[in-house]
Amino acid sequence: MAYFSIPLELLYFATCSDLFPLKWIVLQFGAFIVLCGLTHLITMFTYEPHSFHVVLALTVAKFLTALVSFATAITLLTLIPQLLRVKVRENFLRIKARELDREVGMMKRQEEASWHVRMLTQEIRKSLDRHTILYTTMVELSKTLELQNCAVWMPSESGSEMVLTHQLRQMETEDSHSLSIPVDNPDVVEIKATKDAKVLGADSALGIASRGMLEAGPMAAIRMPMLRASNFKGGTPEVMDTSYAILVLVLPKDGSLGWGEEELEIVEVVADQVAVALSHASVLEESQLMREKLAEQHRDLLRAKHETTMATEARNSFQTAMYDGMRRPMHSILGLVSMMQQESMNPEQRLVMDAIVKTSIVASTLMNDVMQTSTVNREYLSLVRRAFNLHSLIKEAISVVRCLTGCKGIDFEFEVDNSLPERVVGDEKRVFHIILHMVGTLIQRCNAGCLSLYVNTYNEKEERHNQDWMLRRANFSGSYVCVKFEIRIRESRGYLLNSSSSQRLQGPNSTSSEMGLSFNMCKKIVQMMNGNIWSVSDSKGLRETIMLALQFQLQHVTPVSGASSDLFRSAPIPNFNGLNVILVDSDDTNRAVTHKLLEKLGCRVLSVTSAIQCINSFASAESSFQLVVLDLTMRAMDGFDVALAIRKFRGNCWPPLIVALAASTDDTIRDRCQQAGINGLIQKPVTLAALGDELYRVLQNN
Repeated sequence: MAYFSIPLELLYFATCSDLFPLKWIVLQFGAFIVLCGLTHLITMFTYEPHSFHVVLALTVAKFLTALVSFATAITLLTLIPQLLRVKVRENFLRIKARELDREVGMMKRQEEASWHVRMLTQEIRKSLDRHTILYTTMVELSKTLELQNCAVWMPSESGSEMVLTHQLRQMETEDSHSLSIPVDNPDVVEIKATKDAKVLGADSALGIASRGMLEAGPMAAIRMPMLRASNFKGGTPEVMDTSYAILVLVLPKDGSLGWGEEELEIVEVVADQVAVALSHASVLEESQLMREKLAEQHRDLLRAKHETTMATEARNSFQTAMYDGMRRPMHSILGLVSMMQQESMNPEQRLVMDAIVKTSIVASTLMNDVMQTSTVNREYLSLVRRAFNLHSLIKEAISVVRCLTGCKGIDFEFEVDNSLPERVVGDEKRVFHIILHMVGTLIQRCNAGCLSLYVNTYNEKEERHNQDWMLRRANFSGSYVCVKFEIRIRESRGYLLNSSSSQRLQGPNSTSSEMGLSFNMCKKIVQMMNGNIWSVSDSKGLRETIMLALQFQLQHVTPVSGASSDLFRSAPIPNFNGLNVILVDSDDTNRAVTHKLLEKLGCRVLSVTSAIQCINSFASAESSFQLVVLDLTMRAMDGFDVALAIRKFRGNCWPPLIVALAASTDDTIRDRCQQAGINGLIQKPVTLAALGDELYRVLQNN
């Protein structure tokens, strides 16, 4: 049983397990044991006398045993090397298993480190405040790496030292907030030179200052770039030195922790994230500062705009009041003078009266120009082209110049070309104004001497060589004439011109600084009339000349009534006998003058001082007024509203005709008059001729 129990177990395991290539050797061992057992069993029968068959069986059993033993030995020759190789492979697999264990452990540590980094990054990015970011970084690193202390060193404003600005655990020393280390410290220089984390030595000044009074273990430090907001602006970047902060991490002294590669890698990644977060915080801080600065500038601009608006309104109010105070008396004077012109006078009186009227018109025009250019803040002047008598203009100018030179004590002489045309088309007021300005400029700069006025025509063929006569060709439909006005003053030997210090020749295209702003304005007006004006001084300063060249369109046909200037006409003044007129004007002087003008035209006039009185006059059924002369600029009520109210009261009856008086007759005023139902419009100053012509036109058309 002993010999047969082992082979049975071997047979059982050989059939139940996949032992190839060991299966055959197990079966051979089992067969060998079985044959050995048979041999011993047969040998038991040889102790007694036995037969030949027993000997034969014993011999066969031994032979088979030897055969199986030989086969087993042969099989072992090939199996033993295989068993040795299995052992070697087992050792190799064990080595591989250990390596895999190390790699798995490293992966777990990396995963844990990345998890810590993600958590740190999330905590850091929760805030955009620089101090909060640094404090959060120190707290989270302390939790992750079990730090004893953590400190941040910032460069000073001068850049010569590193200052301790943030630390996890405050020191108990009094100067804990004033610790500083020079930037040329070896540890500081080495840390700033590389982006990797550096383990500090036990004797490091940076580490000792960071750990405080407590005993500490290993320490490490890393730089953090302090990016400025200007680094993120577009365009070519400026050349600037990079500024770094230093983060110092201190481990406890128990010896259980140290700075390995994983810990240093965590520190490097966190430092990069902190640098990015600090740069974002810097951009936000600068944008907030810029926003506050822009808001402050916006408030300053609004304040300045408000002050400018108030100043402009005050200036406009002052100019309007000043213009109103000067304009109303001037309009009254012009109205009275227009009536005086209708009286019989001798030629000398007529010349003086016409000169007074002309200068008054020029003064009124100048006031309108000043008000217009100062109100709209631009040098814009308009021209009114009408037919006028050139000879009369020259005579009136000579009369005024004679008065001016006589008051100044200066002699006067003139010479006028007889070939000048009688009637031309142009802006009579502007021409007269420019001539007076030329005369006033010269006599104001002279103490004694003689003023000469020369007026003649210009021959283009004869004067082609003179560059001063290069005039721009006017776009006239008919023929035209060029007229040259030359005003010359000769200083006496005992006096010098006030402006002789600037003895130079000024061409037509040069601006005269001595003449001032008014001369430049006159030059612009002359250029608008396709002319030119310039001044010439001699080398000794004893003679100065101002020349004016203008182009006028010729008019050969006698103009119709009202085509020329209102104050210079030979046509009879119309008469409106029995015309019932109500005059509405809040200015007492202008109302009295306009009242006289209407009476001069034969009208029966009722004058009222306010819009309410006018409306009440039309409210009664007995109202018989045929014409309303209405001032548009009244204080209490607008003239357009008064016209609409009159139309409303007389809606079912025959409406009266309305003629408005306005300081300006531009397109806007005319459109509003048409909308309000106003039939006529007269521009102030109101003269007898202009009033008669407009009333005649309104009555004829309606």
